[in-house]
Amino acid sequence: MRKIKGFNLLRIVLLILFFIFMFTPILWMILTSLKPVNEIVTVPISYLPKKFTFANYAKLWSSTDFPAYFKNSMIVSSACAILTSIVAIFAGYSLARFKFKGKNITLFMFLATQMVPVVVIIIPLFLVFSQFNLLDKLSGLIVIYLVLNIPFCTVMIRGFFERIPVSLEEAAMIDGCSRVESLFRIIIPIMLPGIVATFVFAFIGAWNDLFFSIMFINSETIKTIPVGINTFIGKYEIDWGVMSAAAVVALIPVFVMFGMIQRYLVQGLTNGSVKG
Repeated sequence: MRKIKGFNLLRIVLLILFFIFMFTPILWMILTSLKPVNEIVTVPISYLPKKFTFANYAKLWSSTDFPAYFKNSMIVSSACAILTSIVAIFAGYSLARFKFKGKNITLFMFLATQMVPVVVIIIPLFLVFSQFNLLDKLSGLIVIYLVLNIPFCTVMIRGFFERIPVSLEEAAMIDGCSRVESLFRIIIPIMLPGIVATFVFAFIGAWNDLFFSIMFINSETIKTIPVGINTFIGKYEIDWGVMSAAAVVALIPVFVMFGMIQRYLVQGLTNGSVKG
């Protein structure tokens, strides 16, 4: 019993230390966004604002192009998440339920795409996108994120399909449903947590991306949040207050999404990762 209590205490201490390590940068960013300009860069360092102010947030929304960045990120991330989820559902279902030649190779290739450094594919992608007139367009970013997210999301959602007994579909088809009807009426409602996990994974991946956004987008009006935040770093100075405020606002949709669907997300990730 003493060993068990000691282990539990050690686990709690480690979790607290991990939480402090992970949350401290976010807390520092929030405090910086609430400081006046003259308190942000001081010697000695001022850890807490002497006077809380929302001037950085007001400047962010009224004097910068951040509203456009936010709208662009929402459009790209939502479109990517929706389209990725739809494709992954059908692709994952096919890989889980049907036997066909090259199935194992297909799965291997899907997983292999996650091991390829993005730097290797940036030049070929740039050349292809230039031929199809997709450079400097939000639709081009959506296509890139689809290509990057669909393979892993397909493998992830396939694992969830394999946990659902085939007998449920067979019973539905005996009752008169077609395979497609059994998929939409029986299987998809059951595997809602897996779909939610796929949606969130694709959304966050597109929302946080900087590399492809900065390489394929040049116009100021269609930049996404990561690229927009990067513009606050000037040649001679950095607007730390506004940049911190932008980062805080960028975190809000992610926190809200995780808070609303945490139960489904955890269940989907754990169920989809193990074959029953």
